[in-house]
Amino acid sequence: MTSRRLFGLALAGCLLATGALAADPEVLLVIKNHRFEPAEVKVKAGQKIKLVVHNQDSTPEEFESHSLKREKVIPGGQKATILIGPLKPGRYTFFGEFHEKTAQGVVIAE
Repeated sequence: MTSRRLFGLALAGCLLATGALAADPEVLLVIKNHRFEPAEVKVKAGQKIKLVVHNQDSTPEEFESHSLKREKVIPGGQKATILIGPLKPGRYTFFGEFHEKTAQGVVIAE
């Protein structure tokens, strides 16, 4: 085994041990009938999260959260990825700006 290969294996082992290669946890959020499903999402505090929002309605919706400081328009029938966190323990509300009365939700970091 060459020294270059040994170095590569050692580096990969270090990255795995530190979690550097671990992907951010992914949470699927669906918009259907102008509502978020699930309306309540629990995540681990102190961790980055990848929200994958699938808008199954035929019209666009805007994911918006003042407490998460995120907003993104998602066209009808499309998906979007929104990165959040790491979050302190607490509740972070979000809503669909185009259907604010029905599209409501909360991220709970524990």
